[in-house]
Formats: sequence, structure tokens, C-alpha cells
Amino acid sequence: MHMSLDGFVAGPNGEMDWIKVDEEIFDYVGKRISESDTALYGRVTYQMMENYWPTAADKPAATKHDIEHSKWYNKAHKVVLSKTLKEAGLTNTTIISDNLSDRISEIKQLAGNEILLFGSPTATHSLMQLNLIDGFWLFVNPVILGQGIPLFADIKDKIKLNLLTTRPFSCGVTELNYTVKK
Repeated sequence: MHMSLDGFVAGPNGEMDWIKVDEEIFDYVGKRISESDTALYGRVTYQMMENYWPTAADKPAATKHDIEHSKWYNKAHKVVLSKTLKEAGLTNTTIISDNLSDRISEIKQLAGNEILLFGSPTATHSLMQLNLIDGFWLFVNPVILGQGIPLFADIKDKIKLNLLTTRPFSCGVTELNYTVKK
């Protein structure tokens, strides 16, 4: 998940125009994503993704990243946290609307590799409150927003982390990869 240095994942109105991405980041992220088979989204992020990625590879101006991510997206199992979406007609997609803890635990047992949570700050907050996040893969952008949607909100108990890797990118973004201490 991309975040500002001061911990925001979007501006006050959901703005993400401050996020820096380039080919170096796309290649790095693409490699890790290709090793996963399950993507978790909140409803808003899922609908954004669903409006773009299924056909992104078919567009005349599709980039290498568009083609690779579109192929991955179309074969990945998608899990969506939503109280309003219905599963009818959704391909390779599971909707979770209740019993979040039990349902995520079931999916963790079924998933072949790690489950990656994409964006979705509201979903992230819900999962953190239930201690259902095993790690944080963060891309800290060289910007201080001062206000916006925080990554860490309504934390009841301290979350202790183990740092796995860090990586600076030439555009100024720094990757921080943590596991949650259990």
C-alpha cells in the first residue's frame, strides 16, 4: 500500500495524485504480485479495479505493466469486503459481508500463497481491528500530506512488527516490508 511519510493513504477526498510509481516500482511489485494468487479489496477499490484491469491488456496503448497485471488480475481469486455487493455473476470472486474473522480464516486456509490486500483503507482498518493482517507491505512516498485518510486508525492494541526488507527506489519511494509479531 502506498502511503505518505505522515501515514496517509489518500488525501481528504480520496486523492492519490501524490503517489509516485515508475517502471522500477512496477517491475518490483509485478514480481511479488505474480507469486500470489489471491487479492483482497474493499468494495470501492474492487469496483475501481474491476472497471479497468479485466480488459487493460486489450487496449491499443497497453503498457507492459498493464498486460502483465491484467493477466494476473483475471486469473487471481478476488476477495471483496462489502455489505452491498452480491456475488451473482462475479467471476472468481468471493464477497464477504459478515463473520469477517471466520471467513478470512477460511480463505487463508484455502489460499495457495499469500493474500495481498490492495489499497482499501476501510477494509484495512476492519482487518487490523480483528488482528487479521499478517504483514504490511508499504511504499512510503516522499510527501507529507498533513491530512487525509490514515493507514492506521482506531488501533486498540499495539501492533508489534518485524522488519523483513527495505528498498529505496530511484523516484524517492521506499518500500518497507513487515510481518506482524504474533
